[in-house]
Amino acid sequence: MNAGHLLRRREAAQYVREKWGVPCAHKTLAKLAVVGGGPSFQRWNGRIPLYDTETLDAWVRSKLSRHLTSTSDSEST
Repeated sequence: MNAGHLLRRREAAQYVREKWGVPCAHKTLAKLAVVGGGPSFQRWNGRIPLYDTETLDAWVRSKLSRHLTSTSDSEST
């Protein structure tokens, strides 16, 4: 998929799973669109949510911790 490509919700979840190897369900993206905390999206024709691949990449990166060398490393720093 091309960078900047717009994806429907199912495709966006699949993109996150395939590119990043992290679990992501389209239903999770739908819930996060209501409660907040998910990737930003646009609406086409006022109702169809579309996710930009660059935005999805930035969202996943924001959820990842820094590199750790041990499970005892603090993730808060």
